[in-house]
Amino acid sequence: MQNNTLKAAGFSAYVIDLLEQKTEQYNRPEFISNDPVCIPHRFSKKQDIEIMGFWAAILAWGQRKTIVNKCLELCELMDNAPHDFVLNHQESDLKRFLYFKHRTFNSTDTLYFLHFFRNYYKTHDSLENAFSDHLNPGDDTIEKGLIGFHDLFCDSENFPLRTRKHIATPLRKSSCKRLNMFLRWMVRKDDNGVDFGIWNQISPSQLICPCDVHVDRVARLLGLLQRPVTDWQTAKELTASLRLINPNDPVKFDFALFGLGIEGFATPAIQVYRK
Repeated sequence: MQNNTLKAAGFSAYVIDLLEQKTEQYNRPEFISNDPVCIPHRFSKKQDIEIMGFWAAILAWGQRKTIVNKCLELCELMDNAPHDFVLNHQESDLKRFLYFKHRTFNSTDTLYFLHFFRNYYKTHDSLENAFSDHLNPGDDTIEKGLIGFHDLFCDSENFPLRTRKHIATPLRKSSCKRLNMFLRWMVRKDDNGVDFGIWNQISPSQLICPCDVHVDRVARLLGLLQRPVTDWQTAKELTASLRLINPNDPVKFDFALFGLGIEGFATPAIQVYRK
């Protein structure tokens, strides 16, 4: 970054160098196997990647090993062919899902997800449209896409109210961490082999950084974030800071923030806060 741009962004060279260094360290195939992103990486068909990427992101809370194992269980329940299964399963095939559970996600939620996927993929080639169709030209962020997707997902006479808690929306002030992580996987494009970059109607510049306890803590230490709570405005504030450093691909720094959080990063704030 040029010196004048660096000054305009207001971040010390230390912060920017650290983010770039840690992004390079963690945005590598070696880290796929222990992360929920390993689930969609089991597939090559676009729709399979979308379905299992979405499910892996939604179930991504708790220990990562448990998350991966529960997603592998789902893969087996769908005969390791998610797109074919959601389109062609028989009513009797659904019985095998009656005992699926992960934390507060239960069989009722599972069966509705299958219902949604079946109805959606009957008329659409890609899940991207469920988000991109709600965006307007020139939208700075994915916010309208998230709101529109939530409304589409819940728009069914068969929709169980309990399932709403699993699909976040900015209108409920959620940070939408899991959906933003899923969108990062689908939209970001690079040659590192972690994110898929299989969607083209949404720009990486429109993505919002997923905010969890690790990312939030490190972002505050680095002076990227001032808001004391974690909600939609927090996610936008963090992304706005990252966009000052890289306007075209701000969410790439999610790798660095999450990785530093896992490392237990606790550098004294005076060294790294915005000058």
